[in-house]
Amino acid sequence: MTRQIVSVVGGKDAASASTYQSTNPARISEVVASVGMADADTFAAACRTAKEAQREWAKVPAPVRGRVIASIGRLVEANAESLARLVTEEIGKPYAEALGEVREIVDTCDFFLGEGRRLYGQTVPSEMPDKNLFTFRNPVGVAAVITAGNFPVAVPSWYLVPALLCGNAVVWKPAEYAAASGHALYRLFAAAGLPDGVLNVVFADGAETFRGLERALEEGTVQKVGFTGSSEVGRKVGELTGRHLQSACLELGGKNPMVIMPDADLDLAVEGALFSGFGTAGQRCTSLGTVIVHESVHDEFLGRFAAAVREARIGDPGQEVLAGPLLDQKFADRYEEYLTWIQPHHQVVSGETGRITPDSPRQDFTGEGGLFYHPVVVDGVRPDDRLFLEETFGPIVGVTTFRTLDEAIELANLPGYGLSSSIYTTDARNAFRFREGVSAGMVSVNNSTSGAEAHLPFGGNGKSGNGSRQSGMWVLDQFTRWQAMNWDHSGRLQKAQMDVADITPDLDFRLP
Repeated sequence: MTRQIVSVVGGKDAASASTYQSTNPARISEVVASVGMADADTFAAACRTAKEAQREWAKVPAPVRGRVIASIGRLVEANAESLARLVTEEIGKPYAEALGEVREIVDTCDFFLGEGRRLYGQTVPSEMPDKNLFTFRNPVGVAAVITAGNFPVAVPSWYLVPALLCGNAVVWKPAEYAAASGHALYRLFAAAGLPDGVLNVVFADGAETFRGLERALEEGTVQKVGFTGSSEVGRKVGELTGRHLQSACLELGGKNPMVIMPDADLDLAVEGALFSGFGTAGQRCTSLGTVIVHESVHDEFLGRFAAAVREARIGDPGQEVLAGPLLDQKFADRYEEYLTWIQPHHQVVSGETGRITPDSPRQDFTGEGGLFYHPVVVDGVRPDDRLFLEETFGPIVGVTTFRTLDEAIELANLPGYGLSSSIYTTDARNAFRFREGVSAGMVSVNNSTSGAEAHLPFGGNGKSGNGSRQSGMWVLDQFTRWQAMNWDHSGRLQKAQMDVADITPDLDFRLP
């Protein structure tokens, strides 16, 4: 029986303006959920509801809010298999990966439940007697969070958990093609005892969401926007929030480089390139974009990499496969365009390209009924190629060569993204030179471009974001505002920089 889901605002089902069918990309004829889609008015109303609920939620002591976060973690853990199966069904992510994604929510909760007893401010010495200085973290108010569907439950938790822990209320807009997974996650959060209106989930398309967000910002009911998605849309969100003197938390796309040094363990490098290039069918923001391999090991690496790709299993995401289908028809259509960027000077070394069909099977898999595509490795990409410069959200990886590490760093930075990066080397000097020179917010040494632990800062620079960070203690600066307080108990007005004791040194003193 098809799930029927709608937005939830203030703990109550909200009205729908239209209906969206969320389908299983491994079997596109199978409807996972019928989703009631809201309009801009509903989104703006949800922000007003959240504003009212936030006042009381902020009064709940932070350690108590931390206990709610702990309950969310335990509920997600107890429902891990069911939630992971739903993620696999709705977006085609292999079950093992989906289970790992759910585990990340638990890890995030485990980290932040303790922040309820920290959220540290500071006691600062004053330059005057009988005066004390303090700093405090205050919640920002209402956070509007808009997330993509390639990580439909883990990435939202990076926003929702710290935002709620810090005393904010949230209006969350998941991707419509992952609406069932989003709704399930909302229900787990609500079961932890969150008061009505503190967390609201709104299903809407991009245009209605943008109009609703614009209205909420004009009404003053949103104080923070978190957005995970494309660089193109991220620019528009950043422009909108900037007009209201806000800085959005932007986690955008990537063209993530992997540098292979002459001294690299090539078997390890191939394993890392295979997982980061084609895991989740290349649909991670941290997926490998271009392998930048030293010319002395290019042929050997490329031969091993191409063989590994040809042998990798693509198929039913419920089985043990490297990758399943693309997320949704719109991503399949876009990926078809990326394949047209392959030029005559390129060499496809991985075999077939395009959709897996009975006429173009992969081993014994015909891909019937699903959005399955052949993984593609393209050698000979040049710095001025679109394949080198632009994000390709799907199972395609470019390969190019370099002579010196400085050249490799220049190539790594050239596309202008700055999310994740990787270098394979056995020389620590290479690793640290690469770290210093690469523009990415995240660097892996002898590891893939994909994969981040819940207590490290996650985020990028350039086209990959505005320098904001999710995860770990660093995300607290996105959902709190520092407040300074001075308390003068001297009984008189002491003026800073004016009524300060002056001890005069003898600066002409010299030793004989």
